[in-house]
Amino acid sequence: MELIKTILVVGAGSFLGGAGRYLVSWALRGIKGFPWATLAVNLAGCFLIGLLWGVFSKNGTEGGNWALFLTVGFCGGFTTFSTFSKEALMMLQGGNIWGFVGYVAFSVFAGIALVALGYFLVR
Repeated sequence: MELIKTILVVGAGSFLGGAGRYLVSWALRGIKGFPWATLAVNLAGCFLIGLLWGVFSKNGTEGGNWALFLTVGFCGGFTTFSTFSKEALMMLQGGNIWGFVGYVAFSVFAGIALVALGYFLVR
């Protein structure tokens, strides 16, 4: 029964995260030429998961329902590695080498930096 409860907690968070990601994409739909919406949600999600990780580890509640709901569920549903990968490949296939390099490098390095920033802000 505990496993089912945990799956529902993570699933509810994933639903809200995915809906949030869609709303950001919808709001930024008029911007063409670069995957700004994906970059925005991935970087925002990195910062948010860093903050949450810091808070939950500080309080010793990393495995609690709120931690699972917000990190695995919401942040996991909000951010999207698969879309990032598809958009990067599309840039590469389209001959946009510098766009590809910039998008991948900035996403990875800024994402890691934002997780660290979020974590250290609350620790």
